[in-house]
Amino acid sequence: MKKVFLVITTMLVLAVAVGGCATKGDLEAVEAREKAMAVKADQAAQDAEEAKMAADEAILKANDAVERAEEAEKRANEREALAAEKERMAEEKAKEAEIKFQKSMKK
Repeated sequence: MKKVFLVITTMLVLAVAVGGCATKGDLEAVEAREKAMAVKADQAAQDAEEAKMAADEAILKANDAVERAEEAEKRANEREALAAEKERMAEEKAKEAEIKFQKSMKK
């Protein structure tokens, strides 16, 4: 009985040992998956870097556009001030001309 028990136990231990060990093919498959994941991680990092560069470029373009808009607004305000000054001068000349006309009509 002990001999049968010993044989069964030995067979069970051998079965677990053989079944529990990874084969060369299993190891190669795991390595292949690991390499594929590393390639995907590298690609994701590269894509993230490209996205960051594109975002930085977009920020620079937006800042340039803001500067151009501010400059355009400044020029428009200056033109508006010049136009207001010319309008004021024209009104003064018109008043002077009206006064001269009134004086000439009184004579």
